[in-house]
Amino acid sequence: MSLLTVSDLSVFYGAKAQAVERIEFDVAERAVVALLGANGAGKSSSMKAIAGLIPCTGSVVFDGEKLDGLPARERVRRGIVYVPEGRAVVGNLTVRENLVLGGYQASAAERRERMAMVLDLFPEIADRADGPAWRMSGGEQQMLAIGRGLMAGPRLLLLDEPSLGLAPLLVRRVFERLSAIRRESNLAIVLVEQNLAMTMRLSDEIHFLRGGRIVGHRAVGELRDKAARQEAIDAYLGAAAAE
Repeated sequence: MSLLTVSDLSVFYGAKAQAVERIEFDVAERAVVALLGANGAGKSSSMKAIAGLIPCTGSVVFDGEKLDGLPARERVRRGIVYVPEGRAVVGNLTVRENLVLGGYQASAAERRERMAMVLDLFPEIADRADGPAWRMSGGEQQMLAIGRGLMAGPRLLLLDEPSLGLAPLLVRRVFERLSAIRRESNLAIVLVEQNLAMTMRLSDEIHFLRGGRIVGHRAVGELRDKAARQEAIDAYLGAAAAE
């Protein structure tokens, strides 16, 4: 049985502006499934709908139970945690205080255990745990945002463009940590990205979005072949995504 099943999901902004049109996909336990596409493809709207942050039509089933109509905080309690694009850390709080915010529903003992795990996973932020978050680099803030998500003890992490605005070296570092999280936990991930190369390093399968629709699907193993990868780029992403 899939951990997450999204069926016939649509998102509207206003009466006529449709951001997502009847998308469907599944996420198995411990799997990493990517939604890949250009700006405006409907990726972030899909994630926010799954997280319960915006209204949608269709169905979201998590661990065999329908989530339709459940508020975001209840979805967090059940194990769905959204890490937004742009990181959204609280700059005037310390790193440690930001992490505590992520674990607000946990007991004090659980927070201590998860804090130790996050700081061990991200030594870059551990060294600055008692300093203000605004002083950190973009890559460090992204690590903090992911760590804050992990503080909630998720079973499914919704990661929205973790490479956004980062230099290539920092992108690689963030994805290395995500790979470590995957190896060492039972966590499943839905990853929203524009970076095909990094997405392939982490994901099991990729759904390609354009204009709010899923226009293609590939298992990552199918894209190891250069010709097959180029075919997918030409069909679903365009030449700008070749890197």
